[in-house]
Amino acid sequence: MEIKGIIVENITQAQVAGYLKENGIKPSLIRVKVMKYLMDHRNHPTADEIYKRLLEEIPTLSRTSVYNALNGFVKKSIVNELTIEEKYSRYDALTDTHAHFKCRKCGSVYDITQESKNCGSSELEGFCVEEKHIYLKGKCASCVKKGGNNGKT
Repeated sequence: MEIKGIIVENITQAQVAGYLKENGIKPSLIRVKVMKYLMDHRNHPTADEIYKRLLEEIPTLSRTSVYNALNGFVKKSIVNELTIEEKYSRYDALTDTHAHFKCRKCGSVYDITQESKNCGSSELEGFCVEEKHIYLKGKCASCVKKGGNNGKT
């Protein structure tokens, strides 16, 4: 998989640091680790999930540091903040136009390819769309198969 031209499979910390520099972000150890985690784990984690995983590597890590890194990434548009749930945000290093599907049963969040780059509505003629979020919710194929409810939620 590529993120803005960078192949992220087996990406090194040095490559992540370079990516952050290219995007105007000082590559501190925590920022590099948070971004690398997002690139390595395509599961749309919450800030708390990232914190808990990185705490094993960085015992002095604070939740505030993780939130600050994520907020900086969002401001620089190198990470998307997903508000697919009411209680907390999830984060995605893949910033191209795509939708997300959240399984109500297992909680997994999936990237969904979007066929159209624009909204396709003549009602938006003359408007300047700055953000677009498309969230789908239901049961994933695996949960439907396990539950046998023919796709009904």
